[in-house]
Amino acid sequence: MSACSLRGLNWFNALSGGAALVAGLPPSLRVADGELAGQPVRFIAVVADPENRFPRARQGEVGLLEGWGLAKAVDELIDADCDQPHKRALLAIVDVPSQAYGRREEALGIHQALAAAADSYARARLAGHPVIALLVGKAMSGAFLAHGYQANRLIALRDPGVMVHAMGKASAARVTLRSVEELEALAASVPPMAYDIDSYASLGLLWESVSVRQIEQPAVEDLAVVEECLLAAIADVRAKGVDLSCRLGASNRAASSRVRQLLREQW
Repeated sequence: MSACSLRGLNWFNALSGGAALVAGLPPSLRVADGELAGQPVRFIAVVADPENRFPRARQGEVGLLEGWGLAKAVDELIDADCDQPHKRALLAIVDVPSQAYGRREEALGIHQALAAAADSYARARLAGHPVIALLVGKAMSGAFLAHGYQANRLIALRDPGVMVHAMGKASAARVTLRSVEELEALAASVPPMAYDIDSYASLGLLWESVSVRQIEQPAVEDLAVVEECLLAAIADVRAKGVDLSCRLGASNRAASSRVRQLLREQW
């Protein structure tokens, strides 16, 4: 069994500044209300829980408890700020290797749990909460769809360990009937098949990427650089609105932009 990643937990602790954890959530979720340069922010991270009652969700995967817990954490913020003109920001700290795969997860409706999380993030965004996702590790599969992908702005740290994809390399190789080596060769010419953050950025989905010196355990200077970028993202959302149109400008999304244009013309 591979070692659990601590990136999400370490960045959560560093950015939240020791703020008290929100109670009533599973141990695999870290949620705290703190501030960035005086701006109120709810910080959310999914972390590894070796004692998780669901064995398939013990290494940071997003499973049943995590999906419903994320929905609860976001919904509570929406409800608390519903009458406030200035909605608090949400920061999703993303280091998730996968959704939880298992018979119990399927039988108990993991599709509903993860859909609830994605729905809550989307409703928070549409309600005027600046939702920012900070990718510090893996952002894989349904886990990323549930935790982070609905953000107004996606920010990634520049590091080989920061990867975005629909599935892990071994799984993708099996599904496509290729070896991992053949898959990597294909990814060199087909950006959506690649895992590296530069290929993902070429699809126009990232708002910004940030270089840090110590990604596993952020130093003071790393924290300052990331906080500056997060504050700029929050300000950009407040200035430009809640939609996701900023994701469609890249050359590798030209077909997506064209399809949307034709739909608008013909609808």
